[in-house]
Amino acid sequence: MIHPLNDELLLIRSGYSFLLVAKVNALFGLCIETTTKEFCQTVEPADLVVISAPEGGAIEPAMMLVEFVRTYRLPLIVLPKDHPGSKRFTYLVSVAPEIITNCSIQRGTHPEQNLVCSSEELAGITLKGTREGVEVSPVPAGITFQKVKCLIKTEFS
Repeated sequence: MIHPLNDELLLIRSGYSFLLVAKVNALFGLCIETTTKEFCQTVEPADLVVISAPEGGAIEPAMMLVEFVRTYRLPLIVLPKDHPGSKRFTYLVSVAPEIITNCSIQRGTHPEQNLVCSSEELAGITLKGTREGVEVSPVPAGITFQKVKCLIKTEFS
């Protein structure tokens, strides 16, 4: 199922958890910081920014994370495996042309941007950026889709 997107966001919900999906809409370099290395990857306009909130929460912080990446190009932080801080990540970010949700990976420890930690209800979904928007497959029973406008102001007054 393809959902057309331009500047709006796609909210995918299942119960309390959600994914917030946006097209990057620009070409830029994104840095991924670990404790020992820095990886930089090229981000294409059709690539996706996916924010996962496995335990749910407010949508506004997820919107901010989208804009931190696609507007302000802030680097992503990856913690080492078994780092105690990874348990406190309530919102997780992935940026790639295609992203797979997974509920069995440790939060915040994967520099591979094709994976993002999700709730069990949203696990196994593949999100693929297209020229028109985002392709979502498979579509598990019980999930809902809603387009939302970003409420975060991205220009200085």
